[in-house]
Amino acid sequence: MPRFRRSRNDSQMDFSATDDVEDDFPQKAQKGCVAPRYMGTLADQRDMSALGRVQVLRRNFRFISIVGFGCTLICTWEVILTLLSSGLTDGGTAGLIWGFIGVCIGFTLVYASIAEMASMAPTAGGQYHWVSEFAPRKGQKFLSYITGWLSAMGWQCAIVSIAYLAGTIIQGLIVLNRPDYDFQRWHGTMLVIAISTFSILFNTFLAKNLPFVEGLILIIHVIGLFAIIIPLWVLAPRNNAYAVFTSFHNGGGWDSSGTATLVGLSTTITSMLGYDCSVHMSEEIKDASETLPKAMMSSVAVNGVLGFIMLVTLCFTLGEVDMVLDTPTHFPFIQIFYNTTRSLAATNAMTAVLVVTLTASTITEVATASRQLWSFARDEGLPFSSFFAYVTPGWNIPLNSVMVSLGVTVLLSLINIGSEVALNAVISLTITSLISAYIVSIGCVLLKRLRGEPLPHHRWSLGRFGMAVNIGALSFLVPIFVFAFFPLSTPVTAETMNWGVVMYVGVIGSATAYYWARGRHHFIPPVALVNREDEL
Repeated sequence: MPRFRRSRNDSQMDFSATDDVEDDFPQKAQKGCVAPRYMGTLADQRDMSALGRVQVLRRNFRFISIVGFGCTLICTWEVILTLLSSGLTDGGTAGLIWGFIGVCIGFTLVYASIAEMASMAPTAGGQYHWVSEFAPRKGQKFLSYITGWLSAMGWQCAIVSIAYLAGTIIQGLIVLNRPDYDFQRWHGTMLVIAISTFSILFNTFLAKNLPFVEGLILIIHVIGLFAIIIPLWVLAPRNNAYAVFTSFHNGGGWDSSGTATLVGLSTTITSMLGYDCSVHMSEEIKDASETLPKAMMSSVAVNGVLGFIMLVTLCFTLGEVDMVLDTPTHFPFIQIFYNTTRSLAATNAMTAVLVVTLTASTITEVATASRQLWSFARDEGLPFSSFFAYVTPGWNIPLNSVMVSLGVTVLLSLINIGSEVALNAVISLTITSLISAYIVSIGCVLLKRLRGEPLPHHRWSLGRFGMAVNIGALSFLVPIFVFAFFPLSTPVTAETMNWGVVMYVGVIGSATAYYWARGRHHFIPPVALVNREDEL
């Protein structure tokens, strides 16, 4: 077992490792050290030293490329299109628009809190590191461990979620062009595997080019929006503005339109969830403690504006709600495109933009998920951690974690063959796992503020508004976490039930059992390696 000594600069929480941790960690980390030009700035090197880490990944991301990374991974306007049916069923056009505004405000507070923590500790571990460093001493190790599992599981499930959307959109196009096509779930599964495999290959053989590609995809992401909304505004008939902004829809049979709208927020929440993705690339960003927070908030702003433009466009041009919801393509937006253009070629071209951007999103999902997995493994948080934590010399990427992400994606996608309900539960697990990690990490930094304890040096600060922003973020996250477990309609049956709650409890239970059986003996809490004396 590693032994720890208390650090001089924080008598309650900061620990630095001694004996076997100090001896063993540098030897592990030195495998695959990068060339000097990829070491980053002096600030990066100071941060890595303060966090007790050795640079093993290339720092080749800069401001624009990491903005592109965040924008293209989350794909806000694309996700709004693909998940439109949930919001239209529960909430209608008014619920979507006002719900999106509320969600954007709430998540802005959330990501501002995360951006500040990222400036304090720019590490690929993200939330589980912050929990380890900021949580009360008594529970910091266990809370950090559970948060690490939630983040790792959430991002692994996210790969399946986005690849599933891209794959089934292709199926929807086939239905539109070939009405005699028999929509089979296993076809969608094969498309998910194909898209995921392409993303894995990109993240291995073309990993060096990822920052450049992110910049290109950002251009497609922005131009693609206008390629879709211009035909809609020019050709589609307009809905009444009063109806668009005031008509709520309760298609799920809830007791009120208000409840239906809250349940239907899943569309807008999913479209704004996950901008912490950039955090898990921290050790690949140049001047991370300053560049990362600015890039993250810029991504939120850009995608928020683009998402709002797309949402208002759809609500004014979708036509009859019940008709587009009843489309054989399974995607209302495809039917909207066809109803507007009356052209298969135009509909195919407009939909192809989404397939391209969602496939690009899968590439970035793989990068994020593999770095989160790798980071947790280097702290011995997983079974077979030495395998997951290995960084391939010369490649400077966690290749094993990348390949494992493919294996997990393939296995989870196979669930769709047996049950679409079960796969939807996996997708729901993405939302609840990530939100949980946000709640715990922001709660820990808020507790430090309430206790008047000093926070680590950070170059991007919320200043005197920090506590208010943290409280606002938690006030937003807690209720949406609860509603994330709600089914979309009533009465609830085995087919309509949101089984995500079962999977969530299963993940927490399994992680807790593994922690007490083995994890607590091997897991090295990140705070054990922290030494911030140089910052004083």
